[in-house]
Amino acid sequence: MLGIWAALRPQRSTRESCTPIDLQSLAIWALQYSPRVAVLEEAVLIEVGASARLFGGLAQLRLRIEAEGTALGVEAVAWAPSATAALALMRAGLSDGFAGPLPSLLDKLPLETITAVASHQGTLQRLGCRTLGDVRKLPRGGLSRRFDKELLARLDQAYGLRPEVYEWVQLPETFSARLEFQYRVEHAPALMYGARRLLMQMSSWLAARHMGVTAFTLRWAHDAMRGKTAGTGGELTVGTAEPTQSVEHLSRLLNEHLAKVELLAPAGDIELLACQTIPIQQESKSLLPETIRQGEATWLVLERVQARIGKDDVVRPLLWADHRPEWMQRWPGAQEPLPRATPGVYELPLPDWVLDEPLRLAERGNRPIYQGPLVLLLGPDRVEGGWWHRVGDGAEEDQCNVQRDYWIAQSEHAGRLWIFQRRLANDETGWFLHGRYT
Repeated sequence: MLGIWAALRPQRSTRESCTPIDLQSLAIWALQYSPRVAVLEEAVLIEVGASARLFGGLAQLRLRIEAEGTALGVEAVAWAPSATAALALMRAGLSDGFAGPLPSLLDKLPLETITAVASHQGTLQRLGCRTLGDVRKLPRGGLSRRFDKELLARLDQAYGLRPEVYEWVQLPETFSARLEFQYRVEHAPALMYGARRLLMQMSSWLAARHMGVTAFTLRWAHDAMRGKTAGTGGELTVGTAEPTQSVEHLSRLLNEHLAKVELLAPAGDIELLACQTIPIQQESKSLLPETIRQGEATWLVLERVQARIGKDDVVRPLLWADHRPEWMQRWPGAQEPLPRATPGVYELPLPDWVLDEPLRLAERGNRPIYQGPLVLLLGPDRVEGGWWHRVGDGAEEDQCNVQRDYWIAQSEHAGRLWIFQRRLANDETGWFLHGRYT
């Protein structure tokens, strides 16, 4: 299934002062952006298509993930419509799988970018294959007989032709993370270099759990060559006045406390634990006042909104007992009394989306066409009524009276559709698209 996938690979070298972040810690960090996070081979995969709008759009989310990932120790990030494609592009040193058609981008990649293909690299090279595109040109029947099923499956998944199934990373109930230094730290303030990375991981864990921390503990372990009186290590617990997720605030607070600490021996590694957390009230994106979530009556809120933007601009949806879809909803003013009614019972399930105006469909052999021939699945469900409805002049009165046979139809490209055939003797007959199922 195509989406918006990112593949992130942590640093593998040890040139920096701290050990590289491990895959599990990186995956927990990624959970703040999406629940669809998996660990595959040397990378963390994250699908953000459903959550991009929550972070200001895909462009802003990509910048944020790449910037924060770099600070955590991520050395390569690649984006693509499928997870396998993102992983392959990352291995090839490319980053944008949306720069062009996915097949044309993947066809140029070498065989080793997909593990299932790389395991047969010797045989494939003897067949003249040097790229993924060369492998795709081989007869599928021969590939399936000569190689294992994994090769074709992973190729299809990379190109978006077969769904991908992963075991999603689960968010732990408590947070603790450890980091080892590549050198021995002799002064407590110098611990902040590694502690900030752990604070970023804790902040992401808090964001994913919608929690704020009110107390956390930093522990450090002394070097093995310590003196006998130094002990195995020490710890520092920091409390906050308010629950927070802010890395900057927590870093400043921890730095102030570390400035007063004197290490009894050089430290080799540190550990951060979230001691006390409580649910945090997130900023509301709603247009309605916050008081409505605190139990205030809806009519009181509507009165204030009317005073702000005008009485005519505040309406409310109400169901009305009418078989015609156009008249099943009424939108009276917020203060206009109108009894709530139950609409008529339909034989077919109603669609998720209804067009403002039915769309006339083309026909071939008296059969409806919409992005190809339509297959009628269920129906007909006859809807009649409206002769009693009087709106405007005579022309509009005729439009209120309907007699339609509704069907659920299947389109090869558009999915399930809600269509009807108009059957009034004194009106134009034909097929119309009125809704769509998601």
